[in-house]
Amino acid sequence: MPQLEIIIGLLLAVAALATLAARLGVPYPILLVLGGSALGFVPQLPQVKLDPELVFLLFLPPLLYVSALFTSWRDFRANVRAISLLAVGLVLMTTLVVAAVVHTVTELPWAAAFVLGAIVSPTDAIAATTVAQRLGVPRRIVTILEGESLVNDATGIVAYRVAVAAVITGAFSVWEASLQFVVGAVGGVAVGFAVGWLVVWARRHLAEDPSVQNIVSLLTPFVAYLAAEELPHSLWEALHEQFGVPADLHFSGVLAVVTTGLYLGRKGPYIVSSGTRLQGYATWELITFLLNGLIFILIGLQLGSVVGELDTYTTVQLASYAILVSLTVIVVRVAWVFPATYVPRWAIRRIRERDPSPPWRNVSIVSWTGMRGVISLAAALALPFQTASGAQFPGRNLIIFLTFCVILATLVVQGLSLPVLIRALGLEDDHIGDKEETHGRIQVAEAALERLDELSNEDWVREDTTERMRGMYTYRRNRFASRFDGDPDGVEERSAAYQRLMAELLGAQRLRLVRLRDEGSIGDEVMHRIERDLDLEESRLGL
Repeated sequence: MPQLEIIIGLLLAVAALATLAARLGVPYPILLVLGGSALGFVPQLPQVKLDPELVFLLFLPPLLYVSALFTSWRDFRANVRAISLLAVGLVLMTTLVVAAVVHTVTELPWAAAFVLGAIVSPTDAIAATTVAQRLGVPRRIVTILEGESLVNDATGIVAYRVAVAAVITGAFSVWEASLQFVVGAVGGVAVGFAVGWLVVWARRHLAEDPSVQNIVSLLTPFVAYLAAEELPHSLWEALHEQFGVPADLHFSGVLAVVTTGLYLGRKGPYIVSSGTRLQGYATWELITFLLNGLIFILIGLQLGSVVGELDTYTTVQLASYAILVSLTVIVVRVAWVFPATYVPRWAIRRIRERDPSPPWRNVSIVSWTGMRGVISLAAALALPFQTASGAQFPGRNLIIFLTFCVILATLVVQGLSLPVLIRALGLEDDHIGDKEETHGRIQVAEAALERLDELSNEDWVREDTTERMRGMYTYRRNRFASRFDGDPDGVEERSAAYQRLMAELLGAQRLRLVRLRDEGSIGDEVMHRIERDLDLEESRLGL
């Protein structure tokens, strides 16, 4: 089948599965993993084989970058201890326990078993946060899950690279592995800051055209990743010759991308125009959706051949291995989260006073939301086919199969049961985010009124325009302020009626606009310009 037809078919499959997920009311990763696994056993579908390094370069940087870009640094910093215990401590513990179980049960070599442990250790917050935000849970739970998913990718990938290197070379040194971990982390963060600073400088000097600015945005994660992974090689070779430092050290491209995203997330409001921001939001949302969908479908297409090459194992053996590894991943998380939450508070008074123990119901949700996803899939697909000696990578097909089974089990079992658990525990949204948004909207409305007072005496400011603008912003401020006092004056009710009326008027304008185009009174270019203004006006109805 031609490559173009394959790509079109994959995109259609992603769109169909996402549509079905929306109608069923379940997070789309759940149906993507189910659909991908089903596609793997459809006869006569093409066998897709990807370059392992291409998988890492194509999928990881943009997905990590966009997650970091929209992460709240304030909330991340406030929960850094909880996030670190999950994103570093739990990842390493999961890697160790899964490796021990797999080595014992399947007799997979230790290094290859550690590869599997590292692959399935990072979580994916998409399914969990989709459910949590839809049903409503305390904001801190979502913050911790998103922060964990962001950082544990870096921890898991560093452990993964160390384990893969041990398989390929046939040698492992605790000292070299520890050194790689430190060098990769410190170097990756440093490269990330450097790339972030350069991107800020570049975007300030480039044309303000949104298309130009967003091209830079799209290239940024790849530049950060390659700068960390590729540029320092000559440095390590020189240090190896002079001081005997291991020559195969490298900076963490994953941490470089995450750091760049966090840095630009803070600096973006100072350098990005409104047009660039509007275009960028839509662009990154689409790219994230497509990459998440494609990776599930791609591994599904490989699943049939992978299972077919596992003919040395019986069906019962494969099923038992899959169940055992999936249970191990789930149980390790539950066993880690509760002690990691309460023991530090019991043992250290300063922590207990600054951050009292959360309710056990909240901790239960965090312990159950350990769904695996796209990062694990990308890591499994990126496994080399051969070692340095030319031998086949030990257990590669088994590792890919078990990775897919863990993702399937966690997404389906935990993902579908999470809404039931949230309702059973009686968790509700604390509306902290809504309150902050309301406060922010009041403040920006007051800023507009203050600036309006300053400009009212300027020659170019008309009195009637001033009064009209003052009335609009005063109404907007009072409307949001009413949310704090119960809305005794019925402002929200009047606002809802206004929004309904505006929606009707916008609909009438669109119908007339299309009729003018159809009659030939205006051209398509004019229609699209007016249509865009109407769309922007409709997007502001909630304000």
